[in-house]
Amino acid sequence: MKKVIEFLKNWTLPCSIVSGAAIYYIFAMVPALDGVGRAMSPVFDQALPWFLFVILFVTFCKIDYSKMRPARWHLYTSLAQVVMVVVVVFSIIYFDLRGPHRVLMECVLTCIIGPCAAASAVVTAKLGGSLESMTTYTFMSNVLTAVMIPIAFPLLEHGASLPFWHMLWLILLKVCAVLVVPMGLAYGVRRWLPRLSGAIAGVPDLGFYLWGCSLSIVSGITMRNIMHAHTTATFLVATAVVSFVLCVIQFSVGRNIGRYMGASTEAGQGLGQKNTGFAIWVASAYLTPLATVGPGCYILWQNLVNSLELWQHRRMEKKHHD
Repeated sequence: MKKVIEFLKNWTLPCSIVSGAAIYYIFAMVPALDGVGRAMSPVFDQALPWFLFVILFVTFCKIDYSKMRPARWHLYTSLAQVVMVVVVVFSIIYFDLRGPHRVLMECVLTCIIGPCAAASAVVTAKLGGSLESMTTYTFMSNVLTAVMIPIAFPLLEHGASLPFWHMLWLILLKVCAVLVVPMGLAYGVRRWLPRLSGAIAGVPDLGFYLWGCSLSIVSGITMRNIMHAHTTATFLVATAVVSFVLCVIQFSVGRNIGRYMGASTEAGQGLGQKNTGFAIWVASAYLTPLATVGPGCYILWQNLVNSLELWQHRRMEKKHHD
């Protein structure tokens, strides 16, 4: 039993992915459970944002707010994201892509233009990076995305031709709900209820394991979206492969940028770990429903990359102690 617990601790993210996908598959394939699965589906959809809220609140209780300030890697990582977005949008328009090729490129776009995941601070802290610097970049990344989407999407889809300020306002409202509210609450608890804040911050890896639970839900939802995608197996495989390559590229580019500024871990997570739930929302709302398959696959790849990073970090720590 001790070995099982240790295995689950070391490989929390892959176990969460596999368990979430397996549970959904069982409920989807067993006729007797189909009714229960249909009833629970909207419950899990509603529970996920609350999970994220609690995860961020717990994480923000550990932040030293006086250390939150812009850094050089923030600028260069943001520029890299902008350049990649411009290249993809220009390619779609210049080559006048249509049909599956256009949808595939829109999948790529949603995986690039999406903001840094709010939960990336959790992994960064586990990897020994700066929690405060990562949180600062998360805010900057979300604001940058809020500006880029109203500019880029109307160029691609007529359905996205909402006024710039209207789209900007809708996106900023979501950013506020996801980031600003839990941070404000955590700041208030740290200031006026220090004992409660200390007790929350004192629980080892609480935010990380809560994130593992939310990832299990995300994996089940992703499996549902992929299985119900009205497209061919060839397109699904192509999207999975392209999103994997893109995931590796973004993590690698981020790490290489950060390597010259003493922030390899932070920049890698900042550019590579995306808020895929947000990406899925904007793709379904302003592009095409099939474009949600890209960020759906990206969820799995980025968490596998995170798992490998954590494994490597544990191995290096073990060598250091030995």
